[in-house]
Amino acid sequence: MELAMGIILGCCALGAGIAMIAGIGPGIGEGQAVAKACEAIGRQPEAKSEVTSTMIMGCAIAETTGIYALVIAILLIFVAPGIFAGVLKSVIGG
Repeated sequence: MELAMGIILGCCALGAGIAMIAGIGPGIGEGQAVAKACEAIGRQPEAKSEVTSTMIMGCAIAETTGIYALVIAILLIFVAPGIFAGVLKSVIGG
């Protein structure tokens, strides 16, 4: 039983770590979006408000991927081990 619990906890932690790799994508994407927005404003300063509002909207949408990954990681760390332990106890009967 202890070995099975250790495997469950280890797999949940591993899954949470893998889920957090998804946080890399939004960071890179938002950095590129801001860089391109700065280039666009440098070329056409009169379009600053349109470029800025579009950039902020795009960054907000891109950030949702990282937030989803964080939520999944938190669930894997705090909720999933209890659920899997309950299933294990019901299967083993102990």
